[in-house]
Amino acid sequence: KDRVLAAAAEGITIADARLPERPLIYVNDGFERLTGYTAEEAIGRSCRFLQRDGSDPETVQIIRDALDGQYDCTVEIRNFRKDGTPFWNRLSITPVRDEAGTVTHFIGIQSDVTQRREAEEALQEANDIMQHDLDEAAKVQQAWLPKSMPEVDGFEFAWSFTPCTELGGDSLNVIRLDRDHVGMYVLDVSGHGVPAALLSASIQRWLNEVPQQSCLFVPDESSPNGFAIAPPATVADKLNSSFDAEPGKFCTLVYGVLNLRTGTFDYVTAGHPPPLRSGPAGAEICPLAAGMPIGVVNDAKFEDHRLHLEPGDRLLFYTDGVFEAADDTGEEFGERRLATTFTEAKGERIAGALTQALEAARKWSGGRPFDDDISMLAAEIG
Repeated sequence: KDRVLAAAAEGITIADARLPERPLIYVNDGFERLTGYTAEEAIGRSCRFLQRDGSDPETVQIIRDALDGQYDCTVEIRNFRKDGTPFWNRLSITPVRDEAGTVTHFIGIQSDVTQRREAEEALQEANDIMQHDLDEAAKVQQAWLPKSMPEVDGFEFAWSFTPCTELGGDSLNVIRLDRDHVGMYVLDVSGHGVPAALLSASIQRWLNEVPQQSCLFVPDESSPNGFAIAPPATVADKLNSSFDAEPGKFCTLVYGVLNLRTGTFDYVTAGHPPPLRSGPAGAEICPLAAGMPIGVVNDAKFEDHRLHLEPGDRLLFYTDGVFEAADDTGEEFGERRLATTFTEAKGERIAGALTQALEAARKWSGGRPFDDDISMLAAEIG
């Protein structure tokens, strides 16, 4: 027994429960190696001498309660060696009873778990840094979302952005291009996390109302400001030619120009779901306009498609997160259900229709968090 206790790697102590302060009456060699205290220095003292100001008061109280209550206890506490260096001690205390059931001694087993605790703290610190980076990237993503919608007589615009649990690469906007034209887009960068959000932000720098800094315009000497509105296919082509990302990264885009005087709407779908049109005659998913996702093929070709909108018509742009929301069986919400829900909300204002469509997708998925960002952008012709 003595050889086993002496050879044990853990520190083993025996305290006398019948004496005041429960002094140690035995410590093994493992305790001496762990703490730096010799048996002569430890025996006769309460084990509290291993505690100092750096020991957690709540953990100390747990130990005290276990000793007073005479029950088992296992804690991890910051103790200190004889030379003052701290270590994390996994302390297990067990009462020993005699034939009458009276507690006569406490056996303590100490293990040095400093390396594990330091590894856990380093991992937590890394997670905190990562979370901080995600929060900062989320701020960047939020900053690029519209602050307000253009106010245009006879037209109404609304948008909705619902992030998933991961940071994503969705974005959208409505931009007043000139007196008679409005540009609308929704884009979705592949992947999730900080890289997707930052890539999305870099793409949006090209989609702004400043002609000299935007791909939404092309040089035109006959124009008073030297620029003309670029056709949607040209916008997609310019984005594709300037797309700079690591291999395997791409973005899908639906972008259109709405003529406020004539009601015509020219759009391009670069690998993105086409708009959904809802009106007095019902709902339809508009045709795809030819075009690959941005960043897949260097010399990709893009084509415009034109819609003629009538009073009462609504247009809905959306990312795939909304129709890919799945129920418990894995069945997706789908574009047809989205179209039906959006059309049935014709009594609502356009913002209310977006909310109703989003809630229908959420209900379909059982209220679980969405697996992808959901971005929706809508326009109504009065």
